[in-house]
Amino acid sequence: MSEPDASKPKPSLSVLDGIAITVGIVVGIGIFETPPLVAANVGNEAAFLGAWLLGGAITLAGALVYAELAATYPSTGGEYHFLARAFGRPVGFLFAWARISVIQTGAIAAVAFVFGDYAQQVHGLGPYGASFYAGGALLALTLLNMAGTAHGKRAQNLFTGLTLLAVLVVAGVGLTAPSAAAPNDAALLAQPSPAADASGALGLAMIFILLTYGGWNEAAYLSAEVRDTPRNMARVLVLGTATIATLYLLVNLAFLQVLGLEALRGSEAAAADMMRYAAGEEAALLLSVVICCTAVSTLNASILTGARVYHALGEDLPPLRRLGLWNRDGNNPRIAIFVQSAIAFALVVFGAFMKDGFQAMVEYTAPVFWLFLLLVGIAFFVLRRRDAHLERPFRAPLYPLKPALFCLTCAYLLYSSIAYTGLGALVGMAVLLLGVPLFLLLRPARKAAPH
Repeated sequence: MSEPDASKPKPSLSVLDGIAITVGIVVGIGIFETPPLVAANVGNEAAFLGAWLLGGAITLAGALVYAELAATYPSTGGEYHFLARAFGRPVGFLFAWARISVIQTGAIAAVAFVFGDYAQQVHGLGPYGASFYAGGALLALTLLNMAGTAHGKRAQNLFTGLTLLAVLVVAGVGLTAPSAAAPNDAALLAQPSPAADASGALGLAMIFILLTYGGWNEAAYLSAEVRDTPRNMARVLVLGTATIATLYLLVNLAFLQVLGLEALRGSEAAAADMMRYAAGEEAALLLSVVICCTAVSTLNASILTGARVYHALGEDLPPLRRLGLWNRDGNNPRIAIFVQSAIAFALVVFGAFMKDGFQAMVEYTAPVFWLFLLLVGIAFFVLRRRDAHLERPFRAPLYPLKPALFCLTCAYLLYSSIAYTGLGALVGMAVLLLGVPLFLLLRPARKAAPH
């Protein structure tokens, strides 16, 4: 048996594994960073909590779109497979190129920087300590995932469990603390809120919220490896999204309980302030450990899912076939994992010399990410019409309302990411366009789009 034939994805992941990976990707540093930004753009506590619930509803709409696509067209290529089927191989290739060079590798580098920043707070390693921690974590988790999917998923279940425990501890401390302990601090109250006279402020708040919910779409890359995909992919996406929304609501309730909305608006480190008021200065070290756990969880899950697209790309473009070969022993695309992490490591080295490596990576990735998420939403409508004859084990409810809501949200965030990120957005889009001549160089003479 030839190597390509012998090496195919095996359905080895349970619903719990899929949920753990999805939650592990999404529940990261965002929930500790964005609540003050959201609070500054809403008028009262009810609007604050309502905005987070609305973000969960929009995320659920996207998850339902992906659940139907993943159940109907299971593939390690995930979004690549959906886009290539709907719009042809050139669009699919551009997405794969963007994911390799911008979206996934940039996101991995960004999370590695977050881990490095907080690990440095626990134990400093000098002026470049954060970068050393970032590179070390990336190297260790890459080796773990190259060893095999079984190792990666067991580690992810552990990391996600620790993350859930940590977030619940933070929420529990806040929810059981005396009500609004912090507003007596005049420094925190000094910042005025712009929400009172800004009619468009809620839209800006939703940008921060949906960025915090970002990452749930990674579950699509597991559709060829989840057992009983037609039934279980919907469970993974819906239950994973519901878990995330519940955790975010609990943490934000804790912020309001301890800090109150006004103090939250003026806080530069809401979680640290909350823990300080609720449990004292010694809680700062605990907070750093908490965020390290969430960053490691996100980093491991991103490495695990990110390289799956290389396998699908290699099957469609013969010059890249070796890149996407599936390793039978590890049940994973081992070469792809190595290449993905090598690019991310190069971005970490680059970021080490920037003023803010994390911010640079966010600006670099955001516009390209929202562009292709919008195209996936449009592909949903295209495939519903074109493949009406296919059996769909799961159908997104409230069609076409929920898919349309998802598309409109993606379009708005695409506009906002271009408008607010400046040079970083232009660099990311320029790298995306480099994929056009690359596709023309690598494409086969004639080959039909994948089905």
